Amino acid sequence: MGIVISLLVTFWVGFLIVKKYKPQPVLFMGGMILMFLAVALGLGQILPAKSSTGSVLFDAFEFIKQTMSSRAAGLGLNIMAVGGFARYMDHIGASKALVKLTIRPLLALKSPYIVLAGAWVTGMFLGLCINSASGLAMLLMVTMFPVLVSLGVSRLSATAAIATTLCLDWSPSDTGTILSAQTAGIDPVLYWTNYQVPIAAVVIPIVAILHFVTQKWMDKRDGHVVQAIEIEKAETEEKLPPMIYAILPTLPLFLILAFSSLWISWIKMDIIKAMFIGVAIGMIFEYIRYRDGKKVMGDIQSFFDGLGMQMANVITLIVAGETFAKGLMTIGTIDAIIASAQSSGFGAAGMILVMIGIIAVSSVVMGSGNAPFFAFAALTPTVASKMSIAPVVMLLPMHFAASAARAISPITAVIVVASSMGGVSPFDVVKRTAIPMIGALITIVVANFIFFY
Repeated sequence: MGIVISLLVTFWVGFLIVKKYKPQPVLFMGGMILMFLAVALGLGQILPAKSSTGSVLFDAFEFIKQTMSSRAAGLGLNIMAVGGFARYMDHIGASKALVKLTIRPLLALKSPYIVLAGAWVTGMFLGLCINSASGLAMLLMVTMFPVLVSLGVSRLSATAAIATTLCLDWSPSDTGTILSAQTAGIDPVLYWTNYQVPIAAVVIPIVAILHFVTQKWMDKRDGHVVQAIEIEKAETEEKLPPMIYAILPTLPLFLILAFSSLWISWIKMDIIKAMFIGVAIGMIFEYIRYRDGKKVMGDIQSFFDGLGMQMANVITLIVAGETFAKGLMTIGTIDAIIASAQSSGFGAAGMILVMIGIIAVSSVVMGSGNAPFFAFAALTPTVASKMSIAPVVMLLPMHFAASAARAISPITAVIVVASSMGGVSPFDVVKRTAIPMIGALITIVVANFIFFY
């Protein structure tokens, strides 16, 4: 009975999200419906007796309150600090300066498609400092897209490469990385160095080669003639700050890695302090540049706006996902799935593949990597413990699969934004991204089993 109800509610939730309903209230409603039905049918209880409010109705809201309190104080503050810093760096032009500086060496390469592959690799490393896939794509569409087109690459190929430049959310300051690390009980820096970097080191060269082969082949198939053309420089280049600003977005990453167990372990540094220090140094740069204290103080509002946006969009989504996960656990669905997997002979490896498959399909259908991953991440410690594996072995490929699969969806934000700026159809773009991203998904799964299983 519980499985049937869960399937119906999950299908309803997925249907509404695909229809562009706001995911947070949909996930909240789905989770609460499952909780109430579980209690009504005698399949489970929302809170233990000692934690109960005395009312089943109030227990569901008590769970949301407790989850919101814990997430906002811990994980939430990390994510808000990252979002605020990114917003401030974009506001003062530091992110644009970093992108322009890093693409210069690529111009020395002769082959247009080697430049395209190199641009994609550059974008992947820029993603360590610029955590927004859409934000990074917009910067690269302004700076790198005209360069690729002028070298003779088709607009579709250039757009496809740029739209997938953050197909792995692999920065230690990424929201999904922070959530994965905390859920797995691992420090974000160690999660990055010990788990994400080895996978990325394999995925990046393979996808770069796939982009080179795929885009060159598809351009030839479509009759595109590779011919260098002159193209006017983007007007925004004239509005860039001094190039020294390019170091600002990298400062938090440097601080996080330098003051860790990897190097200077006797000084304590965390993501929140690193972001605050980065903002403070940015304000100093701005004052030296403008000599206007009022402007510098006023521009810091962009940092505060970034904090609020992360709270409104990301933290609420995480809590909503955990509420839905709690509903699935309360009604007994997770235990039933695990029991079925064990009895069918799937074992731990089979369960990992099932979870990755669910995440990947959900990312394509929903057009989002965060929504399905945040919804299912809370389930993995329970599933992993019953399968006798470390949670990170399941969380890591799920996280990477979510970010890779979203680049195959024509409705995901990064594809829509890049396609719009490139003047091409998002449906044509995903035909160009499908082969490299499927290659990325296969590589993620294989590498995860080889390195960590």
